[in-house]
Amino acid sequence: MQSNALKEYILSGGIDSTLLEDLSVNEADIAAQRTRYADACDAFGAKYGDDGEVSLYSVGGRSEISGNHTDHNHGRVIAASVNLDILAFAKPTDNGVVRIQSAGFPEDIVTPDAIEDPDPAKYYTSASIIAGMQKAFLNAGYAVGGFDAYTTSNVLKGSGISSSAAFEVMVGNILNHLYNDGKVSNVEIAKMAQYAENVYFGKPCGLMDQTACAVGGFITIDFADPKNPVIEKLDFDMTAAGYALCIVNTGGNHADLNEDYASVPAEMKSVAKELGVSVLRETTAEALLENIVRIRGTCGDRAVMRAMHFFAENERVDKQVNALRCKDFVHFKNGVVASGNSSFKYLQNVFTTKNVHEQGLSLALCLTERFLAGTEGVCRVHGGGFAGTIQAFVPMSKTEEYAAYMNGVFGEGACHVLCIRRAGAVQVVK
Repeated sequence: MQSNALKEYILSGGIDSTLLEDLSVNEADIAAQRTRYADACDAFGAKYGDDGEVSLYSVGGRSEISGNHTDHNHGRVIAASVNLDILAFAKPTDNGVVRIQSAGFPEDIVTPDAIEDPDPAKYYTSASIIAGMQKAFLNAGYAVGGFDAYTTSNVLKGSGISSSAAFEVMVGNILNHLYNDGKVSNVEIAKMAQYAENVYFGKPCGLMDQTACAVGGFITIDFADPKNPVIEKLDFDMTAAGYALCIVNTGGNHADLNEDYASVPAEMKSVAKELGVSVLRETTAEALLENIVRIRGTCGDRAVMRAMHFFAENERVDKQVNALRCKDFVHFKNGVVASGNSSFKYLQNVFTTKNVHEQGLSLALCLTERFLAGTEGVCRVHGGGFAGTIQAFVPMSKTEEYAAYMNGVFGEGACHVLCIRRAGAVQVVK
């Protein structure tokens, strides 16, 4: 429908059931979401005109639940889509040009000639992602075409819930429905998003973020064969279990942390190489322990501990998945605590040694453990670590108090109280 009619449809409650059931929006927030979507519709019309058939799309952010720093060595992870999203209004055009105006950013314009080959001069730009997604669709034998889109997102940058992956999947989501009748699976779109980020954006990421955003809900992924990861959706309702997923942004400085992040997979792979394989998934903890004296000398003690973290974390994820299958939240939470402790002590990604006076993650974990004492809530480092966010599973009765406490220490809006989003990438209105 045209943008004016679509706006009226939204304001009259036309998408309320989708917001509640698929996008897991809280009922108390429906009115605010109607306004948010309607405002974005207005912005689309102001930018690209009121004519033409306009459709509406949504992709959620994601949270890593367990499997900290294992995917790059072909390990297992648990992740989940969350109820913060990037939404987009889009209409097809007949000139092959893609124009995307994202709220707060310059407009991206990608012409058909930009699709053919990755351009290193455009690494780390959203335009490169758009071109890369189109190329991935073409490589897979699907159709592409031009479109105009306006996006806005509450998947906040720096919050550890993967705004970049959500954007990548959104581009694929739009191409899927505008030019391929929705026949491309969300798993395929996730793989295409990884290709776009690796080849066109210039970042050698794994597949966890894109898959969690695209598929939705609680999922587990086994990366033993990274070209064909095994993805299983887990039927688990955290809200029904009485807990909220809280992400606390400690506001740490991410500058100059590339070396810290890169050191984790590099050191793990250095141990693997010493054991005659390319990644740790291809060997065992027992093989490492049999050769520990030699490997301490060649790779260093931290590399050995990071490898031991990988082996333990991989087994831990398997046990946590089985616990979730059995609706055994107690043993799942025990795994969360063990994962956090291993990340802190052995993986060592909770603060950077470049600035030991800044330890926001350590402080947030300390305060959260103190706050949750006696409540059966748990916490751990979230995502890549070194700076950024922690994750806490907080009893519903304590979430307001916890958020106020964390906001008082780390700044207003630092704590995001989330729930698991049921749906992955979706077309909300055709």
